[in-house]
Amino acid sequence: MFFRGNWLVSGLSGHFACSDYTGLHHAIKDWSFQELEQLSEHRRLLEKIEASITKHMKPSEMLVHMSDCLKPRECEEIRAEESQRGRIAASEKLVMSLLRSDKPNWFKLLKIALGNCDLDEALQLLEKDDEVKAVEVNECDEEPEAMVTTVSFEYREEIEDMLMSSNNTSASEKPTGFKGEAERSGERKLREYQKELTAAATQGQNTIICAPTGCGKTIVALAISEYHLKQFPERAKIVFLATKVDVYEQQYKLFKEHFSSKDPNIRVTGMCGDMEMSVRWLIENHDIVVMTAQILVNALQSPELPSLEILSLILFDECHNTTGKHPYNNIMTRYLDTKLSGSTHSLPQIVGLTASVGIGSFKSRQDAENNILQLCANLDTRVITTVTEHKDELKSYVHTPEKAFFEVKQCSSHPFIGIIENIMSNIEQLAQKTYDIESLSNIQNREYGSQKYEQWIVSVQKSCRVLQMKNTDEERRICRELYNYTEHLRKYNDALIINEDARTKDALDYLDAFFEQVRNAGYDETERKLTALYDCQRLQLLRLATEGEQNPKLDELRFILEEEYQNNDQTRTVMFVKTRALADAMKKWIDETDSLKFLKPGVLIGKGRKSNSGMTLNNKKGILDSFKSSDQSKMLIATSVADEGIDIPQCNLVLMYEYVGNVVKMVQVRGRGRAEGSRCFLISSSKECIEKERLNMFKEKIVEEAIEQLQKRPDLSNQVDKLQRDDKTRRDQISACSEKPKTQGSYELLCSKCKGFACFSDDIRVVQGAHHIVLDRSMFHRYTTVAHNRPRDFGGFKKKEKMHCAECKHDWGLVTSYSTIQDLPLVKIESFVVRDRLTRRQQYFRKWRDVTFAIREFDMTEIPPEMCRPRD
Repeated sequence: MFFRGNWLVSGLSGHFACSDYTGLHHAIKDWSFQELEQLSEHRRLLEKIEASITKHMKPSEMLVHMSDCLKPRECEEIRAEESQRGRIAASEKLVMSLLRSDKPNWFKLLKIALGNCDLDEALQLLEKDDEVKAVEVNECDEEPEAMVTTVSFEYREEIEDMLMSSNNTSASEKPTGFKGEAERSGERKLREYQKELTAAATQGQNTIICAPTGCGKTIVALAISEYHLKQFPERAKIVFLATKVDVYEQQYKLFKEHFSSKDPNIRVTGMCGDMEMSVRWLIENHDIVVMTAQILVNALQSPELPSLEILSLILFDECHNTTGKHPYNNIMTRYLDTKLSGSTHSLPQIVGLTASVGIGSFKSRQDAENNILQLCANLDTRVITTVTEHKDELKSYVHTPEKAFFEVKQCSSHPFIGIIENIMSNIEQLAQKTYDIESLSNIQNREYGSQKYEQWIVSVQKSCRVLQMKNTDEERRICRELYNYTEHLRKYNDALIINEDARTKDALDYLDAFFEQVRNAGYDETERKLTALYDCQRLQLLRLATEGEQNPKLDELRFILEEEYQNNDQTRTVMFVKTRALADAMKKWIDETDSLKFLKPGVLIGKGRKSNSGMTLNNKKGILDSFKSSDQSKMLIATSVADEGIDIPQCNLVLMYEYVGNVVKMVQVRGRGRAEGSRCFLISSSKECIEKERLNMFKEKIVEEAIEQLQKRPDLSNQVDKLQRDDKTRRDQISACSEKPKTQGSYELLCSKCKGFACFSDDIRVVQGAHHIVLDRSMFHRYTTVAHNRPRDFGGFKKKEKMHCAECKHDWGLVTSYSTIQDLPLVKIESFVVRDRLTRRQQYFRKWRDVTFAIREFDMTEIPPEMCRPRD
């Protein structure tokens, strides 16, 4: 018996002839293994894109075209999987079956099946990677010597610097310890400081690993996971938690690539909000599961996963978030309640990863120590792991950017500002004639163009939602008018903020876009009056926007960028701004500035609460890919979405444009500049803003001292234990004050904008404990719909349309299909006011879990046949 390639060859080829392994039988019979060896390339290709391609497959339809390369038993199992656990789980099983297949034609049949089933996105993924592989093979054929001497890495955050030592190890060298991923090269070893960061975790201790952005914390997490799997081969179950879907996507890809290269037998999978799978089944059938934290919270709140004891290791990415009501803290509260219950338990090891533990507010080292102690108590750790023995090596890889401050004079008073403030004053007077708006909020001394003014608007709208009058028609009219007045005030306030930081032209463009939306939506009498106010000033505002002087902040920014790129045309810049509107305005300014338009900036913003705003994951990936390419974008303009977790390619200039936060945010933003000689500039016209950042720098040193002191404290464990007991006592006291039972009364849901009737609470049902549907078909007459621009499936529902109030166009939720039911309203409680039908008392709830009335569980038996047909 002997080996050839990846195949165990036995003289007993007759065994394979009568089994399902016909491909291997023919290879042994003819003593030709070329076809089988070619399959390994296709397997590697499919493994590489598995996480992406499984989202676009339809297994049951594809099986019709793939029977020649799959066993009948496998086909049955895949169909059963789709029926029981959904399409993605079945797609993963289909991929696993193909990876095991020895049929030479499986790759060809897979492409044919994808084409015949019109699964173009999946086919493109497959063909794109196949083309890339073909190019690589051709290049290797031309220059075979390069394979021995060249190591090629694609840069990713914490990848170029993370994927092991920069001392190029030749293919013949085999360092010991953790082996990292390297493309067309030999294995690589952990740096010494990275080994230091794994030490406590590999000894089985709960720990917080605190190390700077760009040092390779993800690689440390991979090393810890690999060690854990070796230590506990029979019972290891690892979960890696991410705070956001964006971060989940990138970390899942890293874990998948690493372990498929290292050991294909290690089963890695992932799960985020868009997927329909059983969390318990995923954990039981895989070794490592990467997921967003809320997925695990939801599973723990259901009967599906009653305890964390099924796991052996949980890794918390960006663990400084384990405070307050964050999902991380929800998970750890359950962990600690189990631990402190006194019963026998087997809880998982906890490892947190962060760039800074400078959480909460603090003025002294003692305050900082107390905050860090609380974080340790929340994460059940008595060990804070930092680099202490190999600081010089760490500094040689992680370059802290030089910090500089540019204080710019404020914009001089501009006629544009005066006109906008005059319009806002007129709107406030109109609103005051409708109702005493000053009585609706306690916020005083509000200034136009400020965050405090935005807070005042929020406060007024909140009070307006539950405003009650004897005359309900009058109440509806007043509430709708006040809503319109405050929404227009909000947009003018936004325009003033944009004008402060960008061009007057950009502020005007912002207002033009808003009024275009108002006109297209079909406005009422109040909105016509408000639009007329704007229209009569529009020409004057346009003249001022084109003739006015340049914003001094933009002059300073232009000078900085011109100088930096003149000194180094390979400069890569990331600029952080406060809002999406400002990000768009800054891009327009750069694109329209002759000396800067070569930068071709990309904009990176978050998804946003509204479904039609923000960026999708594919959008973000495209922007980041463009930034990586030297001949395309040389600059990224980003909001806070980019300061935590998301991989941003290496840059040497970080600009904070009126962008200041807390200590953690400062450390993360600064860490985006990783190249040697990189710099970080704060540009602001506010002395307070600059002083706050200087204070953050001082606080960072306080945090470092606090960590050092805590690492030396002999009573650290006792202090953590005491905090945990005190927290448990408080939780128990709160639990003892049992929640008020949900009332059984009848309520009306009213549109929170116009107070129009939507439905009765008696007609609402809850599906899967989370989704709230309305069974009353007459609701069709009270809303209008528009096609959803991103339809998808979730939790058994299929998004079809967006639902708006027929009277005021307020967003009410979605129109979906579920099971056999067509055109089912799926409502969001934040869009409504709840009115007791008996007492007429009104209440407003932001979350369904906060409502005070009982909602019946959905029962398919109460669905009449007509609900299974589309509405007329």
